[in-house]
Amino acid sequence: MIQLGPYRFTEQDAERTLLNGRTLFDLLPGGFPPDPSNPAAPHRARAEQALDDLAASNPPAALAEVWAAWHDAVADLRAAGAFGPTATGAVGGLFTGSGGVPKGPQGALEVGWAGAAGDRQNDRKNHGRPWQALCLWSSEVVAAFAEQGHPVVPGGAGENISTVGIPWDRAVPGTELQIGGVRAVISSYALPCKTTAANFLDGHFDLMHHRHGPVSRVYATVLEPGRVEVGDPLVLEPDA
Repeated sequence: MIQLGPYRFTEQDAERTLLNGRTLFDLLPGGFPPDPSNPAAPHRARAEQALDDLAASNPPAALAEVWAAWHDAVADLRAAGAFGPTATGAVGGLFTGSGGVPKGPQGALEVGWAGAAGDRQNDRKNHGRPWQALCLWSSEVVAAFAEQGHPVVPGGAGENISTVGIPWDRAVPGTELQIGGVRAVISSYALPCKTTAANFLDGHFDLMHHRHGPVSRVYATVLEPGRVEVGDPLVLEPDA
């Protein structure tokens, strides 16, 4: 087990995080193709140096450097205004499960550093790392898919939190969220998985891939644990 502050990574978590290290930077605003003038560029360079020099010989040290560099990159992007102004919506639904999908509705969640209490993932190779502590999806995106005839419902694709009223095109990696009593930062898009195929006509689960626009679920890292209830305010880029 590798401990970075309050975050715990299993050896598999560390290995998979390092494999995705460059991608985590690619997903930040202006991250792909890499722009040397981007505020994140020097932090990306730090992370890539660690990945090249330490990932094989000293995974804990490489992980610590990549983790710190990503958060420093986000801070500099925020200072440069990359994530835009505050926007306020609400928590439309909360969901947990004992593994797999769909997840069942809850009235409230207690959220810790590792995610929602009582929530489990069957596939720990691809899920459950600290930067995947919470999964969020837009209720408006779900409704739009449903209007097209897809049998998708909130919680059906494994999200923990269904958002209402948030401009989903702004829910990009690096964006901070205040979700009731929980502070979080979006870490990455959640890649579609065949286990969610029942939510889409003819099993076309790839329709919710971020390559198709602002339709993807997102993963978030917990910055401040707390309690979330259905109906709580959900603030994108809250004031510091």
